Amino acid sequence: MQPRMSSLSKISKGVQGMYAVEAFLKNCPLPQATLELVKIRVSQINGCGFCLAMHNDDAKKAGETDERLYTVAAWREAPFFTPEERAALALAEAATRIADNGEGVPDEVWDEAADHYDEESLAALVLAIAQINAWNRINVTIRSVAGTHRELLKS
Repeated sequence: MQPRMSSLSKISKGVQGMYAVEAFLKNCPLPQATLELVKIRVSQINGCGFCLAMHNDDAKKAGETDERLYTVAAWREAPFFTPEERAALALAEAATRIADNGEGVPDEVWDEAADHYDEESLAALVLAIAQINAWNRINVTIRSVAGTHRELLKS
């Protein structure tokens, strides 16, 4: 696969705002493991190989297990996820597939997430879901190549 552009971050000043959101998310009250699982699941849904490679690497660096990473696509059928993580993953799927549901994000999905997260954490989760969807759309559109994030980190 050939990328359509070189690194977007070197081309557009617009992504600097997205990097500011990333800095906020690194320091938000949500567990980093939950954030990485959400980023991975959304990237699976959107078919973003670049983000999948990056966030699987990040999750491993943060201590995530292979078992959980291998099964995040089937989190409903795997016993390895906490009720809080399940609520976050359900919200991430519903918000990512918003066009698939006439009511948008169903109340029961929102209510389950709200049962597990306070308002500050829930707001950060919503922002994280929107952010990874935006990154996926950018990277799929410009055909960022999976694994090339490792080279970008070196520069």
